[in-house]
Amino acid sequence: MYHYRYLIIGGGMTADAAVRGIRQHDPDGTVGIISHEAHAPYRRPPLSKGLWLGKSPESIWLRTENLGITLHLGQVATVLDPTAHTVTDHREDVYGFDKLLLATGGEPRRLPDTDDGIIYFRTYADYLQLSQLAERHDRFAVIGGGFIGSEIAAALNQIGKHVVMAFPEDGICSRLFPAGLSRFVTDYFAQRGVSILSGCTLSHYSRVGEQASLRFQQSGAAPEPQIEADAVIAGLGIVPGVALAEKAGLRTDNGIVVDECLRTSAPDIYAAGDVANFYNPLLGERLRVEHEDNALTMGRIAGANMAGAAERYDHLPFFYSDLFDLGYEAVGRLDATAETVEDWIQPYRKGIIYYLRDGRVRGVLLWNVWERVPAARSLIAEPGPFSAADLKGRL
Repeated sequence: MYHYRYLIIGGGMTADAAVRGIRQHDPDGTVGIISHEAHAPYRRPPLSKGLWLGKSPESIWLRTENLGITLHLGQVATVLDPTAHTVTDHREDVYGFDKLLLATGGEPRRLPDTDDGIIYFRTYADYLQLSQLAERHDRFAVIGGGFIGSEIAAALNQIGKHVVMAFPEDGICSRLFPAGLSRFVTDYFAQRGVSILSGCTLSHYSRVGEQASLRFQQSGAAPEPQIEADAVIAGLGIVPGVALAEKAGLRTDNGIVVDECLRTSAPDIYAAGDVANFYNPLLGERLRVEHEDNALTMGRIAGANMAGAAERYDHLPFFYSDLFDLGYEAVGRLDATAETVEDWIQPYRKGIIYYLRDGRVRGVLLWNVWERVPAARSLIAEPGPFSAADLKGRL
């Protein structure tokens, strides 16, 4: 049996940040990390961005192992006993803890009635598999028009691959962007050579060797679009990794519910990162956020609090993306169904979009506009009410 003062389940960016938070307050306490991945913690965003454009793989490693901790890689935690303060893995090894952090992230959503030939892109292992396929093949299908799907499609296109994107929505990132911006981005991808199948859902999938055949059901179109691809990548979001917490009786609701100091409903157990459902005072609602800024900031505070600090997590995370020569940063709630005010410096090339609810700004999209995230957070904190005229030129 192992025993650690601090035990972390999950080996991603949140886990690394938590170790750093612990070490700020406890330089010597024993720390163990249980991770189902075969690799030590690394930065995830470059997997769909910089690594495809020449960035060295060496740049992604966080070097958590140099912080005086023990990594248990390739291990899956299967049982958590909050009363006994123990975790058991799939090999029946038992880990005791004084404080525990659940940084279990999530698992990719999967398509029904398909085999294992689809790459549900999320990990470094997925990147290695796809990059090896890209060395040998030219035809790629990307299912999903959201955050990951758009980044992977852009990356593959930029290294000279023929890419087909298929998604059920009307346009790329249409759940985040107003309709006009979504149409512009979709047309921009098409102009760069990406074939677009919008309004499509997968109706048939088969594979012979490495070649896949896909058929899609498309509203108002006959016959059904059909394509052949050498590799298929799906970016459909994630399902939060709550199974371990649920079996242990912890409170869950779209993630693991935590208080303002990131404690779960069980004493001495914390949660952070993609899996944590937290209350944000700026928005006045509970959130679960799947982006880097949240992982790093929340992980650090969780680790610090495990080591005796009492920091409140009242941070409103931001996120960012790069799509060809377009880029953005965003903070708060981005919901395409919300009231929006668009303030363009150059239409669809540079500008700011404000998302409002009941006259208050609830989200800000900074489109090719940089270094305005702190100002956007300050605006979200203001009570309003705001009109369109109030927001023009505000940031």
